[in-house]
Amino acid sequence: MSEACGNEPFALQVLGDSMEPEFKDGHIIVIDPEAVVKNGAYVFAVHDKEYIFRQLQIEGENYYLKPLNDKYPTLEILGLDQVQGVIIQGGGVRRRDRKKYE
Repeated sequence: MSEACGNEPFALQVLGDSMEPEFKDGHIIVIDPEAVVKNGAYVFAVHDKEYIFRQLQIEGENYYLKPLNDKYPTLEILGLDQVQGVIIQGGGVRRRDRKKYE
């Protein structure tokens, strides 16, 4: 799926509040470049030559990257080739804050 990221899962730190309340600034997310991309998945994608973390929304033949925080705009992407991976796990420092996503 992703040439830049390889095929192995990798972790990144969430920067900013665009995906709050589910993903807080400073949380760690685990991204799987080989996971199945589906409507509603949290994804790591490329938009305007920058990496972005959002929720994928598929409406017919249109694809959107939607933030969970309404202060930010929903962005349209041209296709699923812009998705670099799917978030499979996320959370904070405490074990109780960790969640798995499918």
